[in-house]
Amino acid sequence: MNFGEYVKLYIPKITDAIKNIYNKKLNEVENSFLKDYYSELKDYFLAGGKRIRPLLCIATYNAFIEGGDDKIVFPSVGVEFLHNASLIHDDIIDKDDFRRGKPAFHYRFRQYHAKYDLKKMQAGDFGTNIGIIGGDSAFFFGLEAFLFNEFEQELNLNAIQYYEQAFKEISNGVLIEVDMVNQKDLKIQDYIEMISLKTGALLEKSILIGANYAMVDEKYKSLLSTYGVNLGIIFQIIDDLLGTFGDEKITGKPTDGDIREGKKSCLLITALNKLSEEDKKQLIQLIENPNISENDVNEVKILFQKADAANICRDLAKFYYNEAKKSLEQLKEVINDSEFEFFDNLLNFVIERKF
Repeated sequence: MNFGEYVKLYIPKITDAIKNIYNKKLNEVENSFLKDYYSELKDYFLAGGKRIRPLLCIATYNAFIEGGDDKIVFPSVGVEFLHNASLIHDDIIDKDDFRRGKPAFHYRFRQYHAKYDLKKMQAGDFGTNIGIIGGDSAFFFGLEAFLFNEFEQELNLNAIQYYEQAFKEISNGVLIEVDMVNQKDLKIQDYIEMISLKTGALLEKSILIGANYAMVDEKYKSLLSTYGVNLGIIFQIIDDLLGTFGDEKITGKPTDGDIREGKKSCLLITALNKLSEEDKKQLIQLIENPNISENDVNEVKILFQKADAANICRDLAKFYYNEAKKSLEQLKEVINDSEFEFFDNLLNFVIERKF
């Protein structure tokens, strides 16, 4: 079954599982603000997203069992809750007001503040505070997927351990990324270490949670891990490229955000290591300007092009694509053909994606 067929079959089921968790929560509360809060969180989750992480969990489970079943769907959404928890907090850190072309969660409550003309707190502080709690709520809701399903308790406890590991690794990746903004002499390997944690870890753990529920032999888990981490590296490199050179109408995000933030993207680190000293000095001055203008942003993009950063980053993505492909080929004889096709298609989708 190819990636598109998997999406068509499972995303409605994933969506229903997410709705069930939120509907349960909404039925438990009576306070009007809590109902608004959980309704906004539910709407944020359902506003879009590729659902790659639960799809990976489902596909891995199906890859190792005969005649698949749907009981994996509910626990698979746990990783989607953790993913969205990290996105909610990321948007606060990055000061991004939009996600997937719609208001970010914290920005929704800035709008809520304005709508109800609240007096006791600034709109920005109100939105940030609720956003922090929103990310925390999403993280804990994800645990419910592993506590209330049809699998044995031991398998659920194993899944929670993977969930905990993913949370720690994502947090470490974000902390490294925050620190990298202040570092000047970074190598591309520093960037790879960071994205392996920030992005690769949850893709890897999504796969390993599916493998856990299918009770996969340990000797195959290392190959699954290699595929997952490398998939995450590719995903983030392409994300960086789209963040600066993508089509805003397709990505739903502005192409100046990473530059204004001074984010140590694959593009920026590559350019800093490839440009002449004079051009490097100019690039640093532009990036470090807290009042960077639209013209300055365009100058940064020109310097990226001068360093051939986009092509170098694409070549780097291809290297990790080949690493993931090797591990997948070694799994070919032990996984179902339908899921091999899915994993292979997904690799191609991630490296070729436009959104």
